[in-house]
Amino acid sequence: MGRSQVVPRGGAGEFGPDADDTGCTVLHVDMDAFYASVEIRRRPELRGKPVIVGGAGPRGVVSAASYEARKYGVRSAMPGARAQRLCPHAIFLPPDFSAYTEASRAVMAIFRDVTPLVEPLSLDEAFLDIAGALRLLGPPAGIAAMIRRRVAQEQRLTCSVGVAATKFLAKLGSTRAKPDGMVVIPKERELEYLHPLPVEALWGVGERTAESLQRLGLKTIGDLSAAPVGMLRSAVGDAAAHHLHELSWARDPRRVIPDHVEKSIGAETTFDVDVSDLSTIRRTMLALSDKVARRLRQAGQAGRTVSVKIRLADFQTLSRSRTVDVPTDVSREIFEIGWALFQAGRPGERIRLVGVRVEGLVHADGTPRQMTLGERDHGWRDAERAADAVAARFGAGLVKPASLLRGDGMRTDGNGAAPGGEGAGESQRRHNGRT
Repeated sequence: MGRSQVVPRGGAGEFGPDADDTGCTVLHVDMDAFYASVEIRRRPELRGKPVIVGGAGPRGVVSAASYEARKYGVRSAMPGARAQRLCPHAIFLPPDFSAYTEASRAVMAIFRDVTPLVEPLSLDEAFLDIAGALRLLGPPAGIAAMIRRRVAQEQRLTCSVGVAATKFLAKLGSTRAKPDGMVVIPKERELEYLHPLPVEALWGVGERTAESLQRLGLKTIGDLSAAPVGMLRSAVGDAAAHHLHELSWARDPRRVIPDHVEKSIGAETTFDVDVSDLSTIRRTMLALSDKVARRLRQAGQAGRTVSVKIRLADFQTLSRSRTVDVPTDVSREIFEIGWALFQAGRPGERIRLVGVRVEGLVHADGTPRQMTLGERDHGWRDAERAADAVAARFGAGLVKPASLLRGDGMRTDGNGAAPGGEGAGESQRRHNGRT
C-alpha cells in the first residue's frame, strides 16, 4: 500500500487554504487523474463516467483511472483484467502519451510563469519553490490558488496542491487535498499533521518495511518518532533508520532542483499473446520508434545510442545497442538501427515484449546533422516535424507511417499489439544491460 492510499483524502478542514502559510514556500502540484482527465477533456461526453486508460486484455495494465472508476477499487498499475472485473461498465481507452506530454508541457509552463524553480517528478506532478515570488504574487496559499485557477481556466484540467515548508510535507498535503483541492501545513503545526498518519505515509516505507516496523509496535509516524534510533536500526538498517527518524520529525533538507535531465527516452509494448510473426514485430518497432522520435523532438533532444529490448516468452530479456556518430531524432533512422539490431540477434523464439530506447541525449536545436547518403535536402526529418505539427493540432492518431496500415486497410492500434493490450509502456529509467 503506497502513500496515496494511506494518507486521508478530501476535506482538508483546519489545514485548508485559510491556515497559516507563513514560511510555507514549497508547493507540490499534482494533476488529478491526469491521463484520464486529458482523455475526458477531448471527449466531454465521458465526463462523470468510469474511464480507464490502459488495456483490458490479459496483459493490459491500468495507466490511470478517473475518480468514478476508482470508487470501484480500480487503481493505477492494476492488471486490466482485474479492473474490468471490478468495474465491468468502465470505458477503456488506449494511452496516448503524445497528448499527455503536450498537456504536461502546457501545465509546466504555467508553473514556470510563477517561478523558475520547478522540479518535475513526472508528467503530472512537480515541486515548486516560490520563495522568490512572494513579494510579487502574494502569500503561498494565494499563489497555489492562482495556479489551480489558471490550470482550470487555460487547460480545463484540475490539480491538487500541498503547501508546506518541506518537499515531504508538501507532497503529503497534495495527496490529502485530492481531488481538486489544497492543503496548507503550517510550520508550527507540522507534527500535529504528521504524527497521526500511518508509518506507510513516510517516503521509503513499503509493505515489507511497514510490517517490520509494526512488529515493533510502531504503527503511526508518532510512534516511530518516539522510538530509539537503535530500535529502528534493528528493523531497517542504519541508513534507513536515520532517514525515517528525520522525516518523522518533519526534517527534510532537500531543496527544489529545477528540471531533471533525462538520460534516455524509450517506449515498449507487451503483446497480449506471445508473437513470432516478423511483420507484427516490425510494425510494432516502427510504431515505437515513431513514438520515441516524437518525444525526442518535443523535448528538443536527439540521441547517439539506439537500443532494443526483447523479452522472450520465458521472461529472458535481451538488450542490444548501437552508437552512431551523429545524434538523431528521426524515427526512420531510429527504426532502421533498431530493426538491424533485432535482425542481427534474432532470437528465433516467441516474444512477449519489445522496446526501443535512445540514449546519449544532447540538445537538438542547432546541432549539426550530417546528411545520410542519398537523403534529400528536405527529407524525413522535415516530414516528421510537419507530422508533429499536424498531430499537435488535430491529434496524434491522425498521421502515422504508412507501414502501420494493415494490408486489409485496417489501422493497427499504433503499437502493433492486439487491441486491448497494454500498449506502449513509457519508462524514463536507463537500461544498463548490454549484449
